[in-house]
Order: sequence, then structure tokens, then C-alpha cells
Amino acid sequence: METFQAAGDALLTMADPFRLMLLSLGVIMGLILGVLPGVGTTAGVAMVLPFIFGLDPYAAFAILIGLAAVGATGDPIPAIMFGVPGGAGSAATVLDGQPMARRGEAGRALSAAYMSSLLGGLCGAALLFISIPILRAFILSIGAPQLLAFSAFGISMVAVLSGTAPLRGLAAACLGLMLSLVGSNPQTGTLRWTFDTLYLWEGIPLVSIVLGLFALPELADLAIRRTSVAPAARYDVKSGMVQGAKDCFQNWWLVVRCSSIGAAIGTIPGVTGAVVDWIMYGHALSTEKGARQSFGRGDVRGVIAVESSNNSKEAGQLVPAIAFGVPTTASMALIIGAFFSYGLVPGPEMLTKNLNITFAMVWSMAIANVVGAGLCYAASGYLAKLSLLRYTLILPSIICIIMIGAFQTNRHWGDLYLLLLFGLVGWAMKQLRWPRPPLILGIVLGQMVERYLFISTQRYGWEWITNPVVIILFLIAFYTLLNPLIRAIRFHGGVGALAKKVGRPGVRASDLMHVALILVFGYMLYEALTWDRRSQVVPVPLATIGLFFTTLSLISGIFFRPVANLIAAGADTHPLEAKREGEPAAEPAQPAAPQLEQSYSIHMDLDSDTGHLGLRTVLRRGALFFGWIIGFMVSMYLIGFIPTVPLFIIAYMRSENREPWKLILPQAIALTLLVYYVFGKMLYIPWPPTLLGDLFPALTVIPSV
Repeated sequence: METFQAAGDALLTMADPFRLMLLSLGVIMGLILGVLPGVGTTAGVAMVLPFIFGLDPYAAFAILIGLAAVGATGDPIPAIMFGVPGGAGSAATVLDGQPMARRGEAGRALSAAYMSSLLGGLCGAALLFISIPILRAFILSIGAPQLLAFSAFGISMVAVLSGTAPLRGLAAACLGLMLSLVGSNPQTGTLRWTFDTLYLWEGIPLVSIVLGLFALPELADLAIRRTSVAPAARYDVKSGMVQGAKDCFQNWWLVVRCSSIGAAIGTIPGVTGAVVDWIMYGHALSTEKGARQSFGRGDVRGVIAVESSNNSKEAGQLVPAIAFGVPTTASMALIIGAFFSYGLVPGPEMLTKNLNITFAMVWSMAIANVVGAGLCYAASGYLAKLSLLRYTLILPSIICIIMIGAFQTNRHWGDLYLLLLFGLVGWAMKQLRWPRPPLILGIVLGQMVERYLFISTQRYGWEWITNPVVIILFLIAFYTLLNPLIRAIRFHGGVGALAKKVGRPGVRASDLMHVALILVFGYMLYEALTWDRRSQVVPVPLATIGLFFTTLSLISGIFFRPVANLIAAGADTHPLEAKREGEPAAEPAQPAAPQLEQSYSIHMDLDSDTGHLGLRTVLRRGALFFGWIIGFMVSMYLIGFIPTVPLFIIAYMRSENREPWKLILPQAIALTLLVYYVFGKMLYIPWPPTLLGDLFPALTVIPSV
């Protein structure tokens, strides 16, 4: 009865018009980001995070869940209309959606995708609702040692999140864990890697890191390509809408199967949307009558199978995040970071005293799917046109919003410096196929590991290690970490056969990242060894492990052939590296179904789509993009943020593509007024101090920090 009471109270809370409006706003943002290929839900959540902290938890998570819940609902539009997946999870939709569009059934394919996404999302929310009472009874029986073991299990998922580069993923995760320790030690008060700056005493802000790692690299690649995100539209999006909805109800058992399996798989940490969708496509291919003859040629069941699992997996991903604090994806890691910002700790508290908030997330998930599907039906034509916009019409405004979002964290210049730093790091990682999700996973879980380790040792000594649940989870985590090596040995026919893959030493561009990480780990270890013993308990072992995995990855990448080696630095030579070696750059690969039995060969991150360009072109245009970011910051320092916005938009649009003034001026004026009134007058944000303001205080229209 208590559970049903909490569910009813949460529904009444979410029925508030203001919260429903914010939920709808999150849904709209999620749909728009889904239509823009390559941006994705993670970047969207990162962009929204800075602006929710003044809201109550129900309203804040309504926006986040609304955005995350429908992030895949808009993906089918570019996939079906243009053959360009909106995200990795919609790559399988292209196989049948594009052929349907080519024969004049784009509307039917889109309608089938929307309706199956709606039904799948509702099914996932229902399963989440049912699982909460079961989880509540289970989680109340475990304590800090078990939660620590669950956190360790979550960290072990980097082997999955790393795809073709588990050693790189482990090194990145160790770096994330180390970065989570920056600041004052909560137990001893030791200042860890703060460089004598007050700004770092409370740690590195998550928002600046995530915006840098995920948002800026995608914008940089778009600026480097210098194209619209998709080719011209050729198909009608209105005809066949009714038939597409009927197709879903006629294949209701397929929808139920795929959405249920998708929600269940979504609870497994590290399994991305790309994997779930291909598994569901393979499931439908093997179970539906006549599928082997019609799938891939425009069978609507192929679209239904993929899209019904897309939204249901989002509900499944909330289960380990809420119950154990184990994020299954990078976007869920960000949502867990938002938990901590509101004083919410994943685990027993979310299923006891914060049960209302948990059920509010469930209702948000269900409502978001209904609103998202309705908006897609109403605005398919307009949403499709977003993919046709030139990069110069998109980038300036998004960059301005990202700068505001990063600055909102601590309202300090350090937020912007970190944004630029991690933007460069994230772009380099993407270009060199270093997986970024493990880095975020380490940053988010690092605080939990330290907290639960301290509680466990203070309360139980070291006897907590002998707990059966802890032993089992640690064994599973250990096996998960070793699994890539085990599968590589099995794939190559034994250790001896794998050893024969050792070839002539070769150095590639990606090795520079190894060297940089070795220097970082070495410095952090050197500093940690100067602290007292209590402060060394976590940092010293982590730095040592990070050094070990980074060095092993470097050695493995030098001596193993990159294509054959599945435990080394990557499965393929990046087009940039091929170009450096004098070989022609590879064309961007078309989406292809991975072999399910070799799923470890998937790259669990967005691939760079600039491989068709030469190395010099990519580096020159990349430097120009980040030069614009630096120029924005310099202008902020000289004249302030508000005057910089219109100047930046005008300068970027005119110099990059000679856009007409009739497009430049409305965008510059509208965004400037939006920033001034919303952030300056309504939210009353104090902007960074400027040189002009110091020289002429009377010119300061909005207070500085």
C-alpha cells in the first residue's frame, strides 16, 4: 500500500502544469537532438544540466527524463528520410526504413517507428513500475559493502563500454576515477591536485567535463565537414501515416516481445542502443515468418522491431541507476550526477524516503513517450528539415548556449577553461578512437567508491571483503575485466596463436594519447605519495593501475597488428593515421549489422565522420573551430558575454559561409535578447568580470561575479 500511495502522490505531483510544461520542453529538445545526427542524448543532457539546479527535483528530473526518454524517438526521421542514422541506435532502422521511403512509403515507415516507440516506451515504463516493489525489498537488505561491490561491478563495465579498445577504456576509466578525487579529501582534508587554486577545492565540475567531452567534439566535426547534417529530402512524410500505426497493432506481439527484451537488456550496464537494436533486428529476423526473404528490402516489421526496443531500453537503464548507482550509459551517468547535485544518493534512499521522486521518474518516462510520439506525428515534416540546415546556421547559437551552460556550474572562469581543455581532449579521443564513456563512468562512480569504501572500512574493518555478495560481485567484475582477453585468446585459437600476432613495431598518432596519460598518471602518483597514509588509500592504487593499463595498451598497440588484435589499442587504423602513413583515407563506412557473437568488436562511441578528409584539412579546420571558442572567451573577457553573442554570430556566419544578412541579423538579435532577458534579468546570472567593466564600471549592465 505504501508503494501505491507513493505512486499516486508522484502522479499528482507530475500533473502540475508547470512540471508538465518542463517535461514537454525536455521532450522537444530530445526530439530535435535525435533528428540531428551525431549530437545524441548525452550531449543534450549535458547541455540541460546547468539550467535545472534552481528547480525542485520533480521539475528537474522531468526535463532530464523527458529528454532521455525520447532521444531515440526522433532518430528514425533522418534514418528513414536520408539514410543517415540520427544515432547509433537507429542504424538498424536504415535497413528497412530507407527502402520503404524509396518506394514512396516514408510516411508509413515513420508512423510505424513512432507508434512502436510509443508502445515500447510505455511497456518499458510499466516494467519499471512493476520492478520497483521487488527492488525495494531486495535493496533494503544490503549495506555499504554490497553497494561498494556494485560500484566496482559498474566500473568493470568499461570493458564493454570500450568496445574494440578495452585497455584504452580501462586507462580512461582510471583517469576518470582520479579526476573524481580532485579537491579536498572529505575524511582527512588533504588537498588533492588543486594546484593551490581555491576553484578546485570542491572538485572538478561534471558539467564542464561532459560538455567538453561530448558536445564540443560533435560540433567540431560538423564544422570540419562544412556541410549540412543530411542530404536533400526526396520523400513525402505525410502519406501512409494511418497504415503505419495499423502495422504496429497488427504486429502487437512483436512489439511486446522486442520492448520487453529491450527493457531487460537495457538494465545491463555498458550495453548501448546500437547493440540492443541489432539484437532485436536479429531476433525479428529469426522469429518472424518470411523475414529472411523480406527483411532489408523494406519490411515494416524490421522498423517495428528496432524502434519498439529503442525507448523501452531507456526505462530499463533507470533500474540499475536508481537502485545501485550503476549507470548503463554515459547519459545515465550524467543523470546520476544530477542525483548527487540534489542530495539524492542512488540505492536504498531512492526506494524509501525518496520513493516519490523515483515514481515521478517513472511517470515522466510514460508521459514523455506519449508527448514525444504526438509531436512526431504532428511535426515530422518540420523536424526532417532540421537535418537540412547548414552548419553555419546551427553552430553559433549552440556554442553560445554551451558557453552559458558551462559557466553556470560555478560561475567562474575556471568552468570555461575546463570546457576548452576537455573539448580538446574529447575531440582527440574521438578522432583517435579512444572511448569516452569510460571516462565519464569513472568520474561519476569515483565519488561513490570512495564514500562506500570509507563507510565499509569504518564500520566493518576489512571483514566486509568476506561477505558472500561482495565476493560474488567482485568475481563477476574481475571476470568482466578479463573477458576481452579471454575472448581474444579464444578467437585466435589460444595464447600461442595470439602471441604470433606480434609484428614489427609501429608507432601511430594515437600513441601520443598514451604518452600524455602516462605523464598525467605519473605526476598524480608522485603527488599522492607525499600525502599521509590515510589520504593515499585510494589515489595511489588507482594511479598505479592507470599507469599499468596505459603502458600495457601502448606496448600492445606498438607490437600487435591493429586489425587482428582485439585487446590492444583498437581494431582499425583510423583514417587520419592511414593518411599519415601515406595511404588513401577510407570513405565513411555505411551502417552494417555487427555479428552478435562478436559484439566486442563494436566501437562503443560515436565514430568521427571526417575520415574522407585529409589530415591537414582536419587539423586546420579543427584548430579553426577551437580558435573560435578561444576568440569567444577573449571577447567575453574584453567586453562581456552579452555583447559577445551578436558579434560572434555575425562574425562566424559571415566568415565561414557568407550567410545573407537576412538570416544573420534575426538570429543574432533573437539570441542576444534571449540571453539578456532569460539569463540576465530572470535568472540574474552574474557574468565574469570584464576588462571594459573594470575600466568603465558605469557600462556594466549585468553584475559580474
